Amino acid sequence: MSKKAKIAVIGLGYVGLPLAVNFAKKGFQVFGLDTDQDRVRNIRKKKSYILDIPSRELAAVVAGGHLSAATTFDCLRTVDCIIICVPTPLKRKYTPDIAYILSAVRTICKYIKKDTLVVLESTTYPGTTEELIKPELEKSGLKSGKDFFLSFSPERIDPGNKTHDVTSITKVVGGLTPEGGELTKLLYEQIIARVHMVSSAKAAEMTKLLENTFRIINIGWANEVAMMCRKMGIDVWEVIDAAKTKPFGFMPFYPGLGVGGHCIPDDPLYLYWKARHHGFSSKFIKLSADINSAMPSYAADSLAGILKKNKKSLKNSRILVLGATYKKDVKDLRKSPSLKLIEILQERKCKVDYSDPFIPYLRIGTINLKSVTSNKQNISRYDCVVIATDHTNVDYKSILNSARAIYDVRNVYKGIKNDKITKI
Repeated sequence: MSKKAKIAVIGLGYVGLPLAVNFAKKGFQVFGLDTDQDRVRNIRKKKSYILDIPSRELAAVVAGGHLSAATTFDCLRTVDCIIICVPTPLKRKYTPDIAYILSAVRTICKYIKKDTLVVLESTTYPGTTEELIKPELEKSGLKSGKDFFLSFSPERIDPGNKTHDVTSITKVVGGLTPEGGELTKLLYEQIIARVHMVSSAKAAEMTKLLENTFRIINIGWANEVAMMCRKMGIDVWEVIDAAKTKPFGFMPFYPGLGVGGHCIPDDPLYLYWKARHHGFSSKFIKLSADINSAMPSYAADSLAGILKKNKKSLKNSRILVLGATYKKDVKDLRKSPSLKLIEILQERKCKVDYSDPFIPYLRIGTINLKSVTSNKQNISRYDCVVIATDHTNVDYKSILNSARAIYDVRNVYKGIKNDKITKI
């Protein structure tokens, strides 16, 4: 409450940096720790690399001495609170990779002092905090609940969301002990409007997975309905618009190329993996994940059908993918299904390019391309334009006038009847 507690944030990505900056803005001394030298260098230069944190906000807390960044972890000897915000990818399709969490925890173990509060924010399977982190930290000789406190608080960051930033989204916290939970609640109340405490770390871990599994299942259903409607000659967008007029019992989800970002593609599969270890197979999670991951291939097949109507084959056709990021108006390529579509089209021997105002070039896997300007002259060169991400500042009217054919995955041409347009 006196702002004397020193806070370390491990992992300075989309989750960690906003937390670090907001604690620093409230007057706490915050140490940002990351093994990525570019991130640390940018912070020291007062230059933000995260859309949700303007450089002026970052510069103010760095210049004021409230936020510093380092790739070494010696400061953990002196801090009172440690927040872990490291990546949690998948090793294989259905197997969690907790190597980053383990690495962070083992480093903390070398430095942790008595009475430290440790909070994990990285999304993971239920039981991680109690079954994995607690035993690792206790190798320091300190005991959880007696010498240090341990909690889980799932991140709820929506990159690019102007309405709901980290300080306005209710924070869920769950401690291994009641005192740990209360301390974690008190910590986050310093920067977040409302904190909701649950009975345990497991309940908090499960809360995050329920949220994201709800989304992957409903997106998967929307994608399946889109494919079904296409077979029946029904406009799926019209159907969704009609259904959402119901003031209860329905929440609109929309079809697309699949799901991107970190949370939605990976998090439900953590739950699927953990459930199987308890002898339970979640059919909904697996089915939804399979449907969503197959959407880029479905889109490529649909493109082949569009070109066939124009007496062309997919092979050697010129295709422009409009939008490389996984969501509109955000410079974020994590697990973007647009990238998968580009790879599939390359495998099928298309001459594929992309256009995205946020991404000047792509050098990922087999993709090595520069963004094409979506002007009239360029658009007219392609056999088909795929609108994969519906960025706001794109002249879709000009594209419609110039394009030979359009595959509209995002319904940007809502209500427009034109033989050039095919919707998902």
